[in-house]
Formats: sequence, C-alpha cells, structure tokens
Amino acid sequence: MSVISNGPGRSIIVTGAGSGIGRATVLLFAEEGARLVIADVDEAAARAVAEEAEQAGGTVVSVIGDLRDQTVVDRVASTAVEEFGGIDVLVNNAGVMDSMSAAADTGDDEWERVIGINLTAPFRLTRAVLPHMLAAGKGAIVFTASEASLRGSAAGAAYTASKHGIAGLTKSLAVMYRDKGIRSNAVAPGGTVTNIRVDADRGAHGPAALAPYMGNIGSPAQAKEQAAAIVFLSSDAASNINGAILPVDNGWSAV
Repeated sequence: MSVISNGPGRSIIVTGAGSGIGRATVLLFAEEGARLVIADVDEAAARAVAEEAEQAGGTVVSVIGDLRDQTVVDRVASTAVEEFGGIDVLVNNAGVMDSMSAAADTGDDEWERVIGINLTAPFRLTRAVLPHMLAAGKGAIVFTASEASLRGSAAGAAYTASKHGIAGLTKSLAVMYRDKGIRSNAVAPGGTVTNIRVDADRGAHGPAALAPYMGNIGSPAQAKEQAAAIVFLSSDAASNINGAILPVDNGWSAV
C-alpha cells in the first residue's frame, strides 16, 4: 500500500498509461484497489500494464486510441461512467516531447502534434469529465506538466508552450471549480527516467541554445517518484491543495 491512500474503489482515469509515469501511476493506484480506465495509443503496452495492475489489486478497463480524436476522448469518459458509475480522479498524463526546436525552426506539423497531444487533448478530456464530477459534487484532476511549465530553458518552443498552457489550464480550473468540490493540480517533473523520445538535431539552434542549462537537471527521478506525487495530489490528504504546480525535479526549479 502507498503511504497516501485514496481509499479502495475509486474510479480513476489515467492517460498515457502504457509506459513511464503513467504506468507507475496506474500501479500505485492499483495497489489501493482502485478501479481504473487506462488510455493509451499503444494497445500492447496498455494490455501489459492492465495485467500488472490487476495482479496488484486493481480493476482495469483499457481504451485504445489517439486522444486528439474527440471520439476517443468521449469513449474514455463514458467508459469510466458506464463501468464504474462515475469519475473520482482524472490524471491527464499523456504527452510527447518536441525536438527541442527554436521557434524559427518549428514546423507546423511539429507544433500541431505537440500542442494537440499535450494541451488540446487534456483540455478536451477534462471538459468531458467535468459534468460527471459536477454532478457528484467532487473530483480531483491532476495534470503532468513539466519543468518546461516553469521556465523557457527546458525544451523547445512547442513543448514549452504546451506545458505553460497546462499550467494555465490547471490554475483556471482551480479557480472556476473550487466551490464545486473539484480540485485541479499538476506535477512538474524534471529529468525523469522514461521512454519519452527527444529526437533533436544537436547542431540546430534550439538544442545548442538549451545545452548550457541542461547541467542543472541533477539526478533524474524514477517514474514511481512522479507517480507518488500524482497519487498524493489526487488524495484526500491534499484536500486543500488546489491550483498548485508541484515541481518534482530534485531542485532544478530552485537553481
């Protein structure tokens, strides 16, 4: 069991659940006996995580698809309601990295892909979940933001803009719904051991400009350390924490 408990039987959605921080989050919730809808674009990865989570004590339903597709978003929300009777927690974790490109070198395809997955998709899923949380008079939403939500020296233009957007969305939700029993917070991971890809041309302007700042990362976190912060923010132990962007970065944001 984790130190911070959400209590057994909560209905929880986790996106990007097939690997990295998402997988670690699913497994921590499963140890508490949570009922989970896990969403991922990779069917094999989702299936593997679902098996692990069920062995750990959770109940799991998977939804496979690209969250840039509104029909997939709707299916994630409706599955949680139909299977588990409601939605207690939404973890908007799915995301992709950019190629560390500077603005002048960021093409439309890269921009639209990163913004679509990192910002538009979590907004749409949040919008789909909110009516159910409002009807219940309670709910917790946790986003995976980034060190790039806090500064301009941690990623390229598209990723930085997307994660600053997540920080703004987190705070807007906190203000708009704090009197409705709904909390919204985010973790801001620093360097973390995951399989997220950074396909950067080291000779390009963006990576070269960012290189001097990368030495401040410090020792990278394990995915489970990020998951522990997500589970905490979703729990009743964080009942008066709302609108927070919590750095989980080994002090990078303090440098």
